[in-house]
Amino acid sequence: MIEQRQRAWPVLIVGFLTFIAAEVAAQTVTEFPVPKGSRPHDVAPAPDGKVWYTAQFTGELGLLDPSTGSTRHIKLGDRARPHGVIVGPDGAPWITDGGLNAIVRVDPKTEAITVYTLPKYSGYANMNTATFDQTGALWFTGQTGIYGRVEPATGKVEWFDSPRGRGPYGIATAPDGSVYYASLAAGFVGRIDIGRQGWTLKVLELPTPNQGARRVWSDSKGMIWVAEWNSGQLSRYDPKSETWRAWRPPGPNPQVYAVYVDERDIVWITDFGANAITSFDPVRESFTPYPLPSPNSAVRQLLGRPNEIWGAASGADKLVVIRTK
Repeated sequence: MIEQRQRAWPVLIVGFLTFIAAEVAAQTVTEFPVPKGSRPHDVAPAPDGKVWYTAQFTGELGLLDPSTGSTRHIKLGDRARPHGVIVGPDGAPWITDGGLNAIVRVDPKTEAITVYTLPKYSGYANMNTATFDQTGALWFTGQTGIYGRVEPATGKVEWFDSPRGRGPYGIATAPDGSVYYASLAAGFVGRIDIGRQGWTLKVLELPTPNQGARRVWSDSKGMIWVAEWNSGQLSRYDPKSETWRAWRPPGPNPQVYAVYVDERDIVWITDFGANAITSFDPVRESFTPYPLPSPNSAVRQLLGRPNEIWGAASGADKLVVIRTK
């Protein structure tokens, strides 16, 4: 475990001028090494204080105990290449696995594995990310051009063609129950509206062409935040007014990969160009970069719990946490 205390300076972008605001309280940035060659892709804080992560290169699900820094791995299968992981309403980790072309559930007590395989006729999906809707169904994305759902109670797996083909990547559930996903290659955000009689999909067009919408997240008010990989912007969609706004993080070459909104409605992104995790205050419209201790960390995803922001540094074989208190 490597801990680094540092001062963070919020950066306010106004027109073409950059102003450095007053110094804010120091935050704690801590790295936790994981087994070499794991290449952790996604993380999911567990209810008991531990942290699940996908060891993509070794085909395993990892579990970190932050109190000791110890880790252990669970084999998912010979062809497993786990990408995303979230903790479901049942308290178990649910994994999107590109190698198995399936959703995988691991029992947190017994470590028993349940595999929900896509139908053979669906073809290879390049499974990416998952989210649970408010009915208990799990929705997932596949970068080859699909999105789908799993009914955990019955084991039923469905998949659907995404508009414009290749691209579906990040996915998240909003407070009103709708599900949003980002299509990286096709450059749009899809909104799935779920009702008693079924669901409908609406394509939302972003103002910036070829922006590379990669991941999405909702704040507590239902505003949808989007990480734009190609443009290097953080954008926001207001479902009520159906309007967009965008902000560019500081630095010469921002590359915004992940986005997550914490319990205070502070937005967090990962910036490959700055090798940093950066917070954005929507009220002040200011960015605060937190440089990562390891070079080329490549943090591809963020999740959290109160006062903790967790990421998987795939380029450094480490997990990283920023503690905000």
